[in-house]
This record gives sequence, structure tokens and C-alpha cells, in this order.
Amino acid sequence: QVQLVESGGGLVQAGGSLTLSCAVSGGTFGNYNMGWFRLAPGKEREFVAGIRWNGETTTYADSVKGRFIVSRVNAKNTVYLQMNDLKPEDTAVYYCNLGLTLSSSQPGIDWGQGTRVTVSS
Repeated sequence: QVQLVESGGGLVQAGGSLTLSCAVSGGTFGNYNMGWFRLAPGKEREFVAGIRWNGETTTYADSVKGRFIVSRVNAKNTVYLQMNDLKPEDTAVYYCNLGLTLSSSQPGIDWGQGTRVTVSS
């Protein structure tokens, strides 16, 4: 059974940075595209970033492009989301997802439990 465990969330001031991690166990991590999504209060789930199984292609939502960087280390079964120049509107629970379809940003079926990011103004 695949398990995804996010970490690295917290409280940060606007303009600050955080790096989220998602450790995957129970599956062949290196075979799957990975994605990050977020859910803010009163809003629908939003795609944030995705990365191909081999790390050669990344995609981003327009709202985070140029500020966030997604990366992965297959030897560590871990995907990362480096978030820079954070804004209050980035406040959300962030989830990693295994099996993302890069072309459509549609998530796969496996999710982590989420990690909360709060950006104060």
C-alpha cells in the first residue's frame, strides 16, 4: 500500500520561504509523475506543480510560476516543493499526489495527509 507523508509546513511572513517534502513508501516512486495541490478555505482544490517521473519536465500553476520550484530525488523516494516569495493567498493545506497526469494536471489516486502553510501579511 502506497503511503505519502508531507512535512515542512508552518507559519511564515509574506515574502518568506518554505520547502515542503513528501516522502513516498510502498510503491515504485521512480515510475510515477508527482504533483502538489493545495486547498484553501472556501476554495476548490488547486493544482500547484507537477514533475515527471524522471524529473525532466515540470509544470506550474500560473499563480506560483516563478516563485515555486518542484523537484525530486528518486533515490530518496521524495518530492519537494520550494516556495519563495510567499503571499497571503498561498495560505492553504498542501497535498502531494502520486500519479499526476502532467498534460492535464489531473491527479492520481494516491494522496498524502497534507501539511498546512500559513502566510501572514
